[in-house]
Amino acid sequence: MEKQKKTLIIGVIGADVHAVGNQILYHAFTEAGFNVVNLGVMVSQEEFINAAIETNADAIVVSSLYGQGELDCRGLREKCDEAGLEGILLYVGGNIVIGKQPFDEVEKRFKAMGFDRSFPPGTAPEVDIECLKKDLHVED
Repeated sequence: MEKQKKTLIIGVIGADVHAVGNQILYHAFTEAGFNVVNLGVMVSQEEFINAAIETNADAIVVSSLYGQGELDCRGLREKCDEAGLEGILLYVGGNIVIGKQPFDEVEKRFKAMGFDRSFPPGTAPEVDIECLKKDLHVED
């Protein structure tokens, strides 16, 4: 019996058009055995949520590189909950705040916004994959 692949919704939130990192994550997650729905760039919160509902996704992985991630991500957990996606795994990574800020403080703010994990700029995809497998109880 083939085990069901976990489904990830990935994309670059807000007005951000940085596509390279998103493509790298898409390929890395796919090679790691995930079913990946890549929404591309300039993705709204509603698009992430609608795609998660349509695909019965296990996680939403938000990327942001232009520094506005904190603003773009505000309220996403609440909107997920309202849409019936209570408990869906929420990840965020990249240059998610403006300027150089200690990442532990940034991480605390995103956790307070309901994100399960946040990753600093330059995080290797393998780190995300390891966390996803752990959080989604995926066996190798």
